[in-house]
Amino acid sequence: MKDTRSGKTKKVFVAMSGGVDSSVSAALLKQAGFDVSGVYMRQWSPKVLGQECIWRGERQDAMRVAQKLGIKFLTWDFSKEYEKEVGKYMINSYKNGVTPNPDVMCNKIIKFGLFFDKAIKSGADFIATGHYAKIKNSKLLEAKDKNKDQTYFLWTLNKNQLSKILFPVGGITKPEVRKLAKKFKLHIAGKKDSQGICFIGPLDMKNFLKSYIKPKKGQILSLSGEPIAEHDGVYYYTIGQRHGLDIKNGKGPYFVIKKDVKKNIIYVGKEKDLLSKRAVIKNIHWIEKPKGFPVQLSAKMRYRAPLAKAKLFKNRELIFQKPQRAIAPGQSAVFYKANNVLGGGIIE
Repeated sequence: MKDTRSGKTKKVFVAMSGGVDSSVSAALLKQAGFDVSGVYMRQWSPKVLGQECIWRGERQDAMRVAQKLGIKFLTWDFSKEYEKEVGKYMINSYKNGVTPNPDVMCNKIIKFGLFFDKAIKSGADFIATGHYAKIKNSKLLEAKDKNKDQTYFLWTLNKNQLSKILFPVGGITKPEVRKLAKKFKLHIAGKKDSQGICFIGPLDMKNFLKSYIKPKKGQILSLSGEPIAEHDGVYYYTIGQRHGLDIKNGKGPYFVIKKDVKKNIIYVGKEKDLLSKRAVIKNIHWIEKPKGFPVQLSAKMRYRAPLAKAKLFKNRELIFQKPQRAIAPGQSAVFYKANNVLGGGIIE
């Protein structure tokens, strides 16, 4: 794609993970006439999981796609930064008894931090990723494919970044992306979507955490304080969790309602006990700053949660019209007005 004023072809660096979405993104940009460079970001591969070599296969896939498309291919090693900034944040969050959101941190620190900055310094006019989201006039909008929309993980972006980011698959659906992968004759056309955490992939979170946080027996109590069972560490459980409690009194199902990290106690109850109309939000970041408070908006409290009408007050209190299930400290609360992302914050 040429800049009509200067006659220069616009340069774009595409974050290529070896998956279908980023591969098709690179293909679409090449087709549109951009000068495209594919970049594989090497992630942290914790040795405790025996997954040190997973990144090699992903990089190989990304390299094959770049070769097929006839674009430049680079590998940038961000493994130390992934470990220091994202891995440690995740482990420390669990140690403090809150549920982290590593994919949000991945985007903030790595993809739209280190990668963005290095690409622009290397002469890129834009960076691109395979995220399902749209940008219009430096506004962040939900993707066409609502089932795949990833704006929940992108609330830390700012206007300056949005003016230099492209999301090529944001305006098409996942089935259309797969069709395009076949049309472009990419070998990853049938590759399964990656699951799990951004820098690790699929994993058993409890087993992973046990490598960093020692098990510590504690009590599982009812909300009225009645002993029900034992657990092996308050850190390994999150608000709303049902599986893995190992309660055999026949009165279940039980859910984790709250935790006392200092006393190593988990309080459990019924699903109705998870409902709440109130949350306090910290570290609020606005993409579209409101003119005044209170702000009428819709909020999403988990990635797959539906949007819920709410009012945000100046004291950072978020009050919902209807009770919400399992509001977990440490997770992101993301604010929307129609399909426009206003910003977000962390549940306190």
